[in-house]
Amino acid sequence: MARALYKGLLLIADGLGDRPVASMGNKTPLEYASTPTLDRLAREGECGLMDPIAPGIRAGSDTAHLAILGYDPYKVYQGRGPFEALGIGMEVRGGDVALRCNFSTVDAAMRVVDRRAGRITEGTAELAQAVNGVEIEGVQCFFKESVAHRGALVLRGEGLSPHITDADPHADGEVVHEAQPLDPNDAAAVRTARIVNAFVKLSYERLKDHPVNRERVARGLPPANIILPRGAGVAPHLEPFPQKHGMTAVAVVETGLIRGIARFVGMDTLDSPGATGGVDTDYDSIADTLARALRQYDFVLCNVKAPDLCGHDRNPPLKAQVIEKIDGLVARLLEQYTEPFYLMFTGDHSTPCSVGDHSGDPVPLLLHGPDLRGDEVLRFHEYACARGALGRLRGGDLVPILTQLMGVQEKFGA
Repeated sequence: MARALYKGLLLIADGLGDRPVASMGNKTPLEYASTPTLDRLAREGECGLMDPIAPGIRAGSDTAHLAILGYDPYKVYQGRGPFEALGIGMEVRGGDVALRCNFSTVDAAMRVVDRRAGRITEGTAELAQAVNGVEIEGVQCFFKESVAHRGALVLRGEGLSPHITDADPHADGEVVHEAQPLDPNDAAAVRTARIVNAFVKLSYERLKDHPVNRERVARGLPPANIILPRGAGVAPHLEPFPQKHGMTAVAVVETGLIRGIARFVGMDTLDSPGATGGVDTDYDSIADTLARALRQYDFVLCNVKAPDLCGHDRNPPLKAQVIEKIDGLVARLLEQYTEPFYLMFTGDHSTPCSVGDHSGDPVPLLLHGPDLRGDEVLRFHEYACARGALGRLRGGDLVPILTQLMGVQEKFGA
């Protein structure tokens, strides 16, 4: 494996892009935030806009990261569940169907009160133990908690299919959905949907009076009294990223999803002490871990989750605050790692606060490092980057741009 002339870091602020916010003077949270480090790098480097998959496509974090890493999601994506499960240390075998899950709060009529159970952070391991390992129709159901309200479910047995709809209605105020086969004539999908629905019902029966939830109710907190699965899938077969590009690679991760994607593409993973995947994450710890990763590996991927959470919560002021903390993360990294390297900073998708969900808006993109042509962009935000030299790219363009600058890309042709 050839040694890179320069190291490369792809730093992704999850859900970074946004739309104008009236209370911020019609600026986006990124434009409103104070980002002296990113602004300086924008002046010194090159900027543009990036569509993670294609213009107008509302990308998920999973499909966006696959595209950005050079894997066509239309060809390889088979559901988010396997990434989530592998990312939190679960075993995913051939034939297993895996689903990502939320601990959620429902009322007695099975209407969702809070899809994230107040973003529960304590007691989830005990709740998971109450349902892990149950058997339904001869199928083993393995469940494990992840960060905060998240978890994963792995179904292992004969005659299973990932081709089912979600039990999670994806919105508060909705009644829990019955999982359905995408094709009513698909016997395996019919069986899998029936098992998932039985698991959801069993989770409510076992969790509604669980001691953890009795204590939460006593404290005025929403109980995590049901588990809602979604994103059924099976594990894809992907060419390892290090082999594909001829360089060592690692992901510095906060969430199980990104850890799972990194492991599926053959990248090593590093955790940062104190990195929680929330708005209160330890940004200094992430910076220090990134500096350590750059000393050990050619290519480093990092996703910082907090901006996406603020977009989903429709909280522009908090989104601006976490962007400022990420700016501080970059400043600390540059203090800790002083060798020349290429930094590509962007988002995996936009999560506008006015929408409360992912949108198809492009995200701003910054490239910084030695021997670049530069452009006339003076600040890093959505409008300024639209005038940058990089133009408007797709996610699949990012790694080729980095690898040719890093000196590890083979020439195409004579």
